[in-house]
Amino acid sequence: MLYSAFISLSQTISAFNVFRFITFRTAMAVLTALVMSLLLGPRLIRYLQDRQIGEVIRDDGPRSHMAKKGTPTMGGLLILLCVTLPVLLWNDLANGYIWLALFVLLAYGLLGFWDDYRKVMLKDKNGVRPAKKFLAQGIIGFAVGYALYSGLVGMDFKPVVMLPFFKNVQPDIGIWFVPYAALVIVSTSNAVNLTDGLDGLAIGPLLIAAGAYLVFSYVSGHAGISKYLLILHVLGAGVLAIVCGAMFGAGLGFLWFNAYPAQVFMGDVGALSLGALLATVALSIKQELLLFLVGGLFVLETLSVIVQVISFKLTGQRVFRMAPLHHHFEEEGWSEPKVTVRFWIVAVVLALMSLATLKLR
Repeated sequence: MLYSAFISLSQTISAFNVFRFITFRTAMAVLTALVMSLLLGPRLIRYLQDRQIGEVIRDDGPRSHMAKKGTPTMGGLLILLCVTLPVLLWNDLANGYIWLALFVLLAYGLLGFWDDYRKVMLKDKNGVRPAKKFLAQGIIGFAVGYALYSGLVGMDFKPVVMLPFFKNVQPDIGIWFVPYAALVIVSTSNAVNLTDGLDGLAIGPLLIAAGAYLVFSYVSGHAGISKYLLILHVLGAGVLAIVCGAMFGAGLGFLWFNAYPAQVFMGDVGALSLGALLATVALSIKQELLLFLVGGLFVLETLSVIVQVISFKLTGQRVFRMAPLHHHFEEEGWSEPKVTVRFWIVAVVLALMSLATLKLR
């Protein structure tokens, strides 16, 4: 939108040439998303409060969380809007990677919205049944994998797996890339959703991961830098830095209202969609295995649930006081803000380690 208008003006006014640079447009996307979040946030919160769209607290969670009952939820709608509009404003809309990212964001957002709607409005604490939810997530994931594999998005896209720390190891998995992509997207989406259990806990690491993948996207899309760093160059994928920038700005604005004590929760509409978007960006630039490091906190939260379930089914004993992991530390006596901030610190360290892999090849 604005990109096309400014590029046209650059033919007569040289100052508008700055809009040709991805770095400049990424900065503008961050600012646009942030300002939108801060301006629209209070209005959305009032809207949710007026319609009594409040959080449903499960009986099997920490007792201290019962005070959160009724706090406005589905705040992820704010993030979706504040990511989508800046992406449309500051991008060349002929780029297929942009539309793929928005498709995933909105498709998973719709699924999360329906889950939240069932919980809040229909008073169904379980929301969408797990089997149906996984099926819908898988279908969307397969669609993304096929779009990438078939060249619908990027004609020179290669279905290879880039291994961190190895510059010449790039196994081509062919058609298996489609289910592989679906697995990455579904896993990441649900891992983020599991982490969204404390005020500001999920959005903080998402901000950090978005910042890391902003760098990865720019590097992967830049022929010169990618060659120097021995990163697979993905033609046209540099614009995904703008998507990550919009996610960063929108998330930062949302954190203003989601910080302890939270005025609003993102709900599944936010957690599922942002996790899926992050995975789609990673797959597009061939850095999906780094999600284990960049999103290591999400991995730990998911593993804690898996370990807890397996241990209880096999031995009748629980490894953690409560799962996911953040609830375990709450039961250990940590205050909610302490758990959140310390988890953020872990996320920052993991993101820095992931960025270091750019030179360790």
